[in-house]
Amino acid sequence: MAMKDVSSLIAGTHSRRQFMLGAGAVFTGITLGCPALAQSKELSIISNIGNAAQRDVLQRIASEYQKASGVTVTINNMDHEAHKTAIRSYLVVGAPDLCFWFSGNRMKAFVKRDLFDDISDLFERENYKSVLGPSAGAVTVDGKQYGLPLGGLLWGMFYRKDVFAEKGWSPPATLDELLALGEKAKSAGMVPVSIGTKEMWPAAGWFDHMNLRINGLDKHMALMDGKMSYTDPAMIPVFDKWAELVNAGLFGQNHTSFGWEQAAAALAQKKAAMMDLAGFVKYGFPQDQVDQIGFAPFPEITPGLARYEDFALNSIHVPKNAKNKENARDFLAYFYKPENLSAFLEAESAVPPRNDCPPSKDSLVNAAVESLKSVEGSAQYYDRDTDPDMAQEGLKGFQEFMVKPDRRDQILERLEGTRKRIFKA
Repeated sequence: MAMKDVSSLIAGTHSRRQFMLGAGAVFTGITLGCPALAQSKELSIISNIGNAAQRDVLQRIASEYQKASGVTVTINNMDHEAHKTAIRSYLVVGAPDLCFWFSGNRMKAFVKRDLFDDISDLFERENYKSVLGPSAGAVTVDGKQYGLPLGGLLWGMFYRKDVFAEKGWSPPATLDELLALGEKAKSAGMVPVSIGTKEMWPAAGWFDHMNLRINGLDKHMALMDGKMSYTDPAMIPVFDKWAELVNAGLFGQNHTSFGWEQAAAALAQKKAAMMDLAGFVKYGFPQDQVDQIGFAPFPEITPGLARYEDFALNSIHVPKNAKNKENARDFLAYFYKPENLSAFLEAESAVPPRNDCPPSKDSLVNAAVESLKSVEGSAQYYDRDTDPDMAQEGLKGFQEFMVKPDRRDQILERLEGTRKRIFKA
């Protein structure tokens, strides 16, 4: 199997997106000179995997597949930021046989342009829906599947198990319990919920959770797709409840002046009680204290409402213009075996979308897998689920709201104006 390294074309920044990505290099495919009507014994792959250990696992799996099938697999590396631009071109001209990308709205953009192949036949043949559960929705458009979900980030509430044990606290199951815990935390000299909104996106996590817990997945996705107004009456209780948390002092002061890393460090240093994030919260902890991190679902708000979560998933796709589509499907079936997929995801401590993968060495991954068993459906994350321009304005609005909740109406009216412009509503 050939591998060509053209990584580091563009330097990536240390951000949440790197954790979602795996960190960030890309396997760039080559154009194969084979007859259009014949399947060659070749397979080209483009990926956005930067984690060196994960690249090694992918190479091992591809080498094993090559030996068993006789299909030559070619893998080349490119920086993931460069790939975000390159994919727009190579899907049209010079498409590889497989490419790694993002599920959700970013996938839908290429589905709408007819640039990703419908692989519902592979889903049916391998019976993937039975093992993917709500994760299948991340790669489904109008009932058809256009990719396979890969490792993900399950968002929820993190805390220190030793602190909670010492103080006799339990993770809050309801919003009232969260408010009560907040008062206990403040009495203990701690910030109830650590958050850093300097990069804005952490505030969107709170919006997602509040909206999913109050309005459910269908209305949330209607908003993400531009089909629902930001001034819809259904939005009022979301922001009213959120304002209640802000006004109760749940988030502490000056959160717009620091990022998620500092917020995670506050949790690690026992200066804060909880934090709404994903598993990469562990990077704010000393290695010898990671085992003290506990995970709990975001509290219930509307009693009896089915549980929906942000489960941000990367994905792998067969381009519509790929030359070796059957080889691509055959490789996917091999790559997606539980033992292969789990080895691939273990290298970056990603949460597997399959419910039949072997247990991880990472206790936070296992906690997420267990928690997913009671999830009825999933979104990705605000800036993955909606239009990029809409997301940028939304992030600004949510950050502003967490500082000045009395500006709710002005913020929502501004966001509604953006929605109408972008979605031509």
